Amino acid sequence: MTRYIRHAAAFCALLLVALLANASRIQVVQAPAYDDNPANRRQDIARYSQPRGDILVDGRPVTGSKDTGEQLRYERTYDNGPLYAPVTGFVSQRYGSSFLEDTEDGTLAGTDPMLSPFPLWNDFTRARSPGGDVVTTLDGAAQRAAYEGLADRKGAVAALEPATGRVLALVSTPSYHPETLSGNAPSVTRSWLELQQDPDKPMLNRAVRQTYPPGSTFKVLTAAAALDAGVIRNVDARTRSPDPYTLPGTRTTLRNTARNCRNASLRVAFEWSCNTVFAKLGVDVGVTGMAATAQAFGFNDAGLRIPFAVSASTFDTTVDRAQLALSSIGQYNTRATPLQMAMVAAAVANGGQLRQPYLVERTTTHRGATVASAGGRPVRQTMYPSTARRLRELMRDVVEHGTGANAAIRGTTVGGKTGTAQHGIGNAGTPYAWFVGWAQPGGDPVPKVAVAVVVEDSNAARGDISGSGLAAPLARAVMTAALGP
Repeated sequence: MTRYIRHAAAFCALLLVALLANASRIQVVQAPAYDDNPANRRQDIARYSQPRGDILVDGRPVTGSKDTGEQLRYERTYDNGPLYAPVTGFVSQRYGSSFLEDTEDGTLAGTDPMLSPFPLWNDFTRARSPGGDVVTTLDGAAQRAAYEGLADRKGAVAALEPATGRVLALVSTPSYHPETLSGNAPSVTRSWLELQQDPDKPMLNRAVRQTYPPGSTFKVLTAAAALDAGVIRNVDARTRSPDPYTLPGTRTTLRNTARNCRNASLRVAFEWSCNTVFAKLGVDVGVTGMAATAQAFGFNDAGLRIPFAVSASTFDTTVDRAQLALSSIGQYNTRATPLQMAMVAAAVANGGQLRQPYLVERTTTHRGATVASAGGRPVRQTMYPSTARRLRELMRDVVEHGTGANAAIRGTTVGGKTGTAQHGIGNAGTPYAWFVGWAQPGGDPVPKVAVAVVVEDSNAARGDISGSGLAAPLARAVMTAALGP
């Protein structure tokens, strides 16, 4: 009998070992697979079991959390959702997340180990810290001025602080309300489908994810390249620029809408946006020099993040001389995001130094203790300081005497460049109206804000669409708001 008891005990012990081994296999080896299994709702339940941290503008939250009492308990809410949607993005129990809600999810959801004083204990217990907050660099007044200025038109605005790279405004219209995508009710699915099928693409962040032909605003870079290369040494000397200008190797002629562009000096050509002068300057500089200048400003950089990804602005390095002439006036296949063109204006305003733009000032615990801060940002020299000084002078002339008069601000030095970009087959599309510029309050040693505005469509007659008429007044409003009272 004793022998049978021993055998039974051994068999029970073997079963216990097998049970423990299987439990260890499931909890350790196969845990990641079970965690990632769509049928496992434990992670979703845990994720939405506590309020999410907030995104702050001017020290105030523009997000919140609503207790639904359901299994996925807390849903995201947004204050002035359409105004801040290009920055916050959305977080949805059904469709994931985007923009800051996505890139800063660890902080907002409380899963970042930096939020806990005992991160190893949280790993062991699988506990979550309360959601932390994300403090943005946005200036609420500038953001609102941009949004209200665009009104019901398609377009985008990006504004930066030149000396630091802080993003002061980032607006895209038409916009949408991110709160309609919170939760998992049938209405969320309807909202998602409506947004995806809307031909106006309200979920497209035009400020950072849409590239446009920059038109004449690109002449800032062409002027920088010509000055750096020594092709232009005196901005008041007459150039050898015929009007019309025959594109090299072709019979195609390029003309101007402005008068007095034949052999115009760089100053006059910049003030009145003479296509022929800048097309020839680009050819004189050459594709290598033009590409080097464009890349110094950030073109062809697919790695820019603020912290979410920014679409690459492009300058083709394989063009022939005729294509180079058109590329040098912001046409052909030169493309830029509004943020990129704000970076161009910021570099000119900052003595040729370009600070990498950023949108998150710091992240904090729910009690306000700083977890991480932006710190110093990388800087790149885009042009000689002497070139930047000349360009600031030329951009001032545009506002004081040229096409950018509608951007002038009383008591403030403003520099800018207007642009009207053609696009579509045979240039049949409605032109894009552009303005890039910067503002320096009286008595301040350096400019405080740089801005880029693009208006994608307009109810105005085609001949009335211009950067001066549509984009410059909006830029003035944004810069005025950013400078404050």
